Amino acid sequence: MRVVGQRALTESMGKWNKVGKVDLHIHSSASDGRFSPTEIVHKSAELGLTIIAISDHDTVTGVIPALEAAKAFPGLRLIPGVELSTDVSSGEVHILGYFIDPTNHELQASLERFRKSRWERARKMVDKLGGLGICLDWQRVQEIAGGDSIGRPHIAQAMLEKGYISSLGEAFSEFIGHGKAAYVGREKLVPLEATRLILQAGGLPALAHPLTVSDMETMVGELKAAGLVAIEAYYNGYTAEEIRGLTSLADRYNLIAIGGSDYHGLDDSKETMIGGVDVPLESAERLIALAERSEEIEVKR
Repeated sequence: MRVVGQRALTESMGKWNKVGKVDLHIHSSASDGRFSPTEIVHKSAELGLTIIAISDHDTVTGVIPALEAAKAFPGLRLIPGVELSTDVSSGEVHILGYFIDPTNHELQASLERFRKSRWERARKMVDKLGGLGICLDWQRVQEIAGGDSIGRPHIAQAMLEKGYISSLGEAFSEFIGHGKAAYVGREKLVPLEATRLILQAGGLPALAHPLTVSDMETMVGELKAAGLVAIEAYYNGYTAEEIRGLTSLADRYNLIAIGGSDYHGLDDSKETMIGGVDVPLESAERLIALAERSEEIEVKR
């Protein structure tokens, strides 16, 4: 049985405004974002958002603090989430999980392995950068990370502080992006495994920023058969034509077309702010309705 049920969430959060902004893809300092889960909730409320999801990379440690913070804002609905990094031959595929139970033992065990892998990968990246003449203090990288999860954006910030790069994006495009000189891989699931893990944890799986996925339609078909319920069609930088194509794909596979900013708060002038992507309120409402129906079925079993 889920510890955090959707009805309980509704009661604790209060009713959400039917007119407002939606952002279903936000990162906090629990993974590689700048602001704490509580700060994300406060910022979202101040901006007038009505439905948000904090979906940190490979960790759910920010979910409970965010839920607690959201109790102070009855006009804001918070969806507990996670973003799982998975591996395919052509690179990475990210799977979002909504309405997950953060106390699920199998999910926690898997995420703990991923966190350890992230730390090992980050240390190796710092060593590789040192071999390229980019000398970073490992202690400082850990301080920037702040929490129990460490990611490439933290390394990028350390590089920026030392003046090795002029922007965070440069760190990825020149040094620590996939295939670059200081890149290091880490333990990951494959997309089907991530989809099943989210379902096992009581969640609803969605394909994140799908335009980065090669042979996207094949991937969507495989994941739909495994339980995928949504696809991120509204995303920062996507053109109107790309959004139309993705919403059409969602319709063909009976998926919910969702979206969000993928906000990290990293002071990058190119970053989309919280609520900066025009996500239809109907998308979030459909996702919430599906979660509530899923729980009703679970309760009746």
